[in-house]
Amino acid sequence: MSATTSDSRPDAPVVEAENLARRFGELVAVRSVSFSVARGEVFGVLGPNGAGKSTTIRMLCGLLDPSEGHATVVGFDVARDPDAVKSRIGYMTQRFSLYEDLSVVENLQFYAAIYGVPRQRRRARIDEVVATTGLEDRRKQISGTLSGGWKQRLALACSTIHDPPLLFLDEPTAGVDPVSRREFWERIHAIAAAGTTIVVTTHYMDEAERCHRLAFIFRGSVLDIGTPAEIVARRGLQVAELEVDDPVAATRALESSQQVEECAHYGRRLRVATRGRDAVATAREILQAAGIAITSIEAGRADVEDAFVSMVREDAS
Repeated sequence: MSATTSDSRPDAPVVEAENLARRFGELVAVRSVSFSVARGEVFGVLGPNGAGKSTTIRMLCGLLDPSEGHATVVGFDVARDPDAVKSRIGYMTQRFSLYEDLSVVENLQFYAAIYGVPRQRRRARIDEVVATTGLEDRRKQISGTLSGGWKQRLALACSTIHDPPLLFLDEPTAGVDPVSRREFWERIHAIAAAGTTIVVTTHYMDEAERCHRLAFIFRGSVLDIGTPAEIVARRGLQVAELEVDDPVAATRALESSQQVEECAHYGRRLRVATRGRDAVATAREILQAAGIAITSIEAGRADVEDAFVSMVREDAS
């Protein structure tokens, strides 16, 4: 496929990355990253700060040339035809990168022009995104005076003003309150349901659970890819939730055992994860041997955070 020809097959991946790598001098920020994103997916790129998530996204957006590897986005090669990629995607960064001295509607007018929305279509399109993001009463408000949640809504409106087939969201909810985060994700799934493919980076584990599929990135490498349920299942983790008379001593005893993957405090409760063994029976055995009384204990559900912590610790060991 040529650099100027888009693959329009309905079953063609919207994003396809093959062994992408990026170096900054001696620093290897991304190494041999490969994944594909299907049309209509909400695909999460999950990892801690500094894992290489944003660098990967910037390469896929045509903003940064790969040091090695190859990627196509909406059918265009990101290295050979970055301008074609940029014109066909929406990109929302973790920082509010709009013009704070312009009003809400002025920002939308500016981005509509930048993205090439036809002049005769602009007013109607601006009215559409203002309505869907709930910005009607703030059309004339100066953007710099908006709260974090409303700035986020405006940034999303600007990045989708041209109705792109693919939307990149780079840490979009960083610093946003929980209510705004939940509302934002409801909007994301509404956009995806309407046919837009979405790639989102995050380090929030609860947000990862909201994605159709995930790529776990750590130290610039992909640790696993799949649905949240598939990734959790592959780790073979079991969880026990318990209360004890002496949480500090119990934590010390549990963490010293090689049978325990993790022990974490959740209020007055301890959450114990094991791999390939019964977590409840293992916790009972360890604490009874240590002479620590268990007040209550029950099986819990392993989640994406458990799987990610387990993979990171294994990779770092």
